[in-house]
Amino acid sequence: MVLSKPAFEQGPIRPPNEANSLLLRLTRNCPWNRCLFCPVYKTKKFSRRSADEVKQDIFSIAEDKEKIKEISKQEGHGGTINRAVVARIHSDYPELLPVAFWQYHGGETVFLQDGDSLQLPVDQLREILLLLKEKFPEIKRITTYARSRTILRRSVEELSRLKEAGLNRVHVGMESGSDAVLEYMKKGVTGDQHLEAGQRIKEAGLSLSEYVLLGLGGKNLWREHALETAKVLNAINPHFIRFRTLAIHSNTPLAEEVEKGNFKPLHDDDVIREEDLLIDSLDGITSYLYSDHILNLLEEISGRFPEEKPRIKKTLERYLSFPQRKKELFRLGRRTGYFRTLTDMDNPSLKEAVEDIYRQVKNSGYSVDDYITRLLRRFI
Repeated sequence: MVLSKPAFEQGPIRPPNEANSLLLRLTRNCPWNRCLFCPVYKTKKFSRRSADEVKQDIFSIAEDKEKIKEISKQEGHGGTINRAVVARIHSDYPELLPVAFWQYHGGETVFLQDGDSLQLPVDQLREILLLLKEKFPEIKRITTYARSRTILRRSVEELSRLKEAGLNRVHVGMESGSDAVLEYMKKGVTGDQHLEAGQRIKEAGLSLSEYVLLGLGGKNLWREHALETAKVLNAINPHFIRFRTLAIHSNTPLAEEVEKGNFKPLHDDDVIREEDLLIDSLDGITSYLYSDHILNLLEEISGRFPEEKPRIKKTLERYLSFPQRKKELFRLGRRTGYFRTLTDMDNPSLKEAVEDIYRQVKNSGYSVDDYITRLLRRFI
C-alpha cells in the first residue's frame, strides 16, 4: 500500500490528562503571549487557522484511520488497533502514528490546540465540532484551552451552542486569583475576570478545569497568592482544580526578573507551605483536585472536596513534619523518579537507591538544592 500523507498539523502543548487524545490544531500559538513565566510561544506570532484548513485535517485523520485499519487486516488482526499494529506503524508508517496511538487508546477524546481555541468565531468552531462528531461518532469528549478574557467575549448562549455541537470541557490557566500576582506576571486578566469567566463556562453547562501555578507569588506574595486564589476558586467551584508548580525557564522574562533580584522563587518546602494554606482555605466547593504534573513535589495531593480534604491536609502536614534530611531525601527521590508518594520512602530498596544518590551528591560538592535545580531543568 502506497501512503501519501496529507497535511495534519499539531501544536506543541496539551494538558497532561490529554496525553491519549487526538490533537487537532485550530489556532497557532497564544493571542496574549506576554506572561512573564511562559516560555512556549515567545518567538511566535498568533494566528487562527481557517475552518477549511482544520476540516481538511479532519478528513486527513479519517483517511489515516482507514489506512490503519487496512494495515491491521493485512497483519491478521482484523482491523483492531493493538500493540502489534502500533509497533508495525511505528516501524514502517510513522506518519500514521499520531492517529494510530489515538485509536489504540480508544479514539474517544480530542484536544483542540493551541492556547486559545475559543478565539475562532463561534460558527466556525461549531462547524469543526460538528464535522468531528460526524466523522468520528465514537468521540465522547472534546476539550480546549481558553483565556478568561476570551471567554468573556462569548455569551452564555454562544458557549451553550458550542456545547451542543460537541465541546465538553474548557481548561483555563487561572494561575492565580491575586490581582497583584496577575499584574506582576503580566497575565492580562484580574481575579474578578477569572471568576466571571469560570461562572460563565459553568452556566453554559461545560465542564471547567482551572489551573493554579504554585509558587507564582514568590517570596513576597506567596500568602496573598494562596488566599486570593482560594477565594476565587471558592466562588467558581470548578469541576476540576489542577496544580502546577512554577519552574523558571531560562528563556523567559521571569528569569530576567530573578537575575535582577526582583523576583525571589520559593524553595520546595515553602511551596508546600503555600499549598497547605491554599488547600486549607478552600471551602464550600465540590471540585476534584489533581496534582497531575511531574514538577509537583507531592503528586498524591488529589481528591474530591470536601470529603477528601482532611486526607490531603494530612499528607501536606506529614511532609512538613519531616526533619530536614528526610525532606531532602524525598525531594531527591521524587526528582530522580524513585519516589512518587511519601509512602515510597518506606520501601527499603527505593530508599537505599536514593540514599546512595544522596551520598554521591554530598561527596560531589553540590548541595541537594543545587542538584535538584539541575534535575528540574529536564522537565521545563
